[in-house]
Amino acid sequence: MPAKSATAAPPRPQDAQVQEQLARVLASHTFQQADRLKRFARFIVQEAVEGRGSELKEYVIGVQVFGRETSFDPRTDPIVRVQARRLRARLDRYYHEEGRGDDVVIELPKGGYAPVFRRRDDATPARPSLGETLADRNTVTLRPMADCSPGQTLGGCIRGCTDEIVHALVAGTRLRVVTPGAVAEATADAGFVVDGSARLTHDRVRLTIALADRWSGQVLWSAAEDAPLDDPVDAERRLASALVTRLTAGLDGSRGSSSPAPVSENLTARNLYLQGRYHLNQRTEDGLLKAVEFFERAVAEDARYSLPYSGLADAYGLLAHYGVLGPADVWAKAASSAASAVMLDVQSAEAHTSLAHVHATQDWDWAAAEREYQHALRLNPRYATTHHWYAMSCLVPMGRLDTALEHIQAAQSLDPVSSIISRDLAVIHLYRRDLEQALDQCDHTVELNPHFAPAYVTLSLVQEQRGDVDEAVAALLRARDLAPRSPRVHASLARIYARAGRPAEARDALDGLRELSGSRYVSPIEFASVYLALGERDEGCRWIARAGDDRCFELLALAVDPRFDTVRDAPELAALTARLRLAAPR
Repeated sequence: MPAKSATAAPPRPQDAQVQEQLARVLASHTFQQADRLKRFARFIVQEAVEGRGSELKEYVIGVQVFGRETSFDPRTDPIVRVQARRLRARLDRYYHEEGRGDDVVIELPKGGYAPVFRRRDDATPARPSLGETLADRNTVTLRPMADCSPGQTLGGCIRGCTDEIVHALVAGTRLRVVTPGAVAEATADAGFVVDGSARLTHDRVRLTIALADRWSGQVLWSAAEDAPLDDPVDAERRLASALVTRLTAGLDGSRGSSSPAPVSENLTARNLYLQGRYHLNQRTEDGLLKAVEFFERAVAEDARYSLPYSGLADAYGLLAHYGVLGPADVWAKAASSAASAVMLDVQSAEAHTSLAHVHATQDWDWAAAEREYQHALRLNPRYATTHHWYAMSCLVPMGRLDTALEHIQAAQSLDPVSSIISRDLAVIHLYRRDLEQALDQCDHTVELNPHFAPAYVTLSLVQEQRGDVDEAVAALLRARDLAPRSPRVHASLARIYARAGRPAEARDALDGLRELSGSRYVSPIEFASVYLALGERDEGCRWIARAGDDRCFELLALAVDPRFDTVRDAPELAALTARLRLAAPR
């Protein structure tokens, strides 16, 4: 019988199967109470099935699905793009949760509105959904070991080595182990993969295994053993034991004997890492993108160096927090990089801080985040970023503003020239409603770095709370000069114009925000803050709910952010506060 082609893809699902799958998706819990998204999905799937996928344009969808007038202009009204992003995120969530076992997949690729239908068998493994990467650190898949002998005569040795590894992992760890026979069905659940090979060298067999991070593809650890061909058992056991030591070291926080040194001996890698940190600390869009580039080059120079992975996790997270990229575009990269950083150096405060930040900002798991932050502080109490992010991403959501103030002050004492730490100290004072202290700290931050746009954005909010709207406008005009394409600046300017009783200017600034959303990600929180200031409470609350779907970073401060004081009784806000398990200040 001829061998089946390895590249042959399963046929496209039939139209009836697509319709059946659509019904299943729309009836799911994931799409419950999402009537507009259901209508959107139903329309584009039907059009594609009937051969009109190429005609699915923004104007057509705006008029046919969302009831816009014939004068609808997609350039000024982003409703289709916004809803398309929400639909993509909702479909992704469905297929990572309820629809994990579905045979037919409906996707909405970026850059267009024509859906794609495929069978699960021809799927490229999707990036993990929110929080999955960290949970899957407890799953390891064993791929079939390769028999590299001339006549492929080492099958018995390979089976023995595989059995020893499975036994050692099950007996010595709390890991979920997926054996080679189940790889096709369960590899998608694995955070780590073990590959291996066996080869002959004269009358001996050489066994090699390697542990890799499935998402990044980076090899985290490898080992090899030589053994007599007629008695390989001891070598198999040593390999299995070494693998268990490596994995448990990365999962329980104790350094194994084979753990790599925390500092790379590759001077180029170290220099690239330091340059990445420099650009990351600037907290500008260009700086964050350059940071990713330098960290990736450092990883290419030394794939066993933990710190660049920590840097990547931090940079990807900040790209979402600053609205440069959508959260869904960076979640998996940030989580995977943080997991790799800890696995490579379990004694690294930087790695545990990155992992804690992912737990907080992606998982909304404050208890897990706090454990990691406190562990990082035990490893290095003088790492300023730990104190900084512990305050902002963990203690603030838990409502512990007094403790947050202590940690942000500790961060500033450790890094007194950091613009972002200085700015965030002002933010903590603002959340505590200590407006005079917040104002003084904003002034200090501006003196420290007069070209730092986020300082002026915070200054405007403080001045607004103090009732000095003219000063708030002046601060934002300066911020706009420094960061003319920042969505946060445009939204803040629209908001302060509305608060100042200048609705025409507010609408102009809101139009600028909509225009920006056509070419880049804009957090729904920005739109929410503007609509609330314009007095459009229902529309503002709808945008807050959308921010929950996107899991926006700004939501971590929802319970204490003064921009939302006027809608604390809104059902959408209450539901989101409960979903995040946010606490009132204490």
